[in-house]
Amino acid sequence: MSRSRVTKPSLEPATGLVFLLTQVGAHAAARFAERLAPLKLAPPHAGILWGIKQADGLSQQALGEKLGMYPSRLVLILDELEQRGFVERRDRETDRRSYALHLTEAGAEILEQIGRITRENQEGICAALDEAERVQLKDLLSRIAAEQQLTLGVHPGYRKLGGAQPK
Repeated sequence: MSRSRVTKPSLEPATGLVFLLTQVGAHAAARFAERLAPLKLAPPHAGILWGIKQADGLSQQALGEKLGMYPSRLVLILDELEQRGFVERRDRETDRRSYALHLTEAGAEILEQIGRITRENQEGICAALDEAERVQLKDLLSRIAAEQQLTLGVHPGYRKLGGAQPK
């Protein structure tokens, strides 16, 4: 008579849940960066463009606070995006000492390409899961992110680019 055994999760660091999360996360981030490379963009560029699209006219200061980045580091990235014609800085009507950030037509077009790359990356990374499993995994990870007080839609890696906790 054969008994099926219920195995307990391993406590070994190399096979633990958090290790697997970091392993898959690092792999997914690296694949995303590889897929963006032909556009001569890096993941921070993509996130900043997405942030501007979500809040057209947002000030540089507000974007920096949202991402948790030092203003000087954000300015460097915005300079790159502006030089490439993806972002436009405009004087703010209410405060001429700061700029409002807007996507240009070229910025909207590159963001469409980034969206396609994002979807392709997700499909590649999640290929082993069916739709119901993807929904379940997203729900579980969303609960963890909320409990850990992560800012929705803001990659914690922006803090490595300089700054404090995102708001």
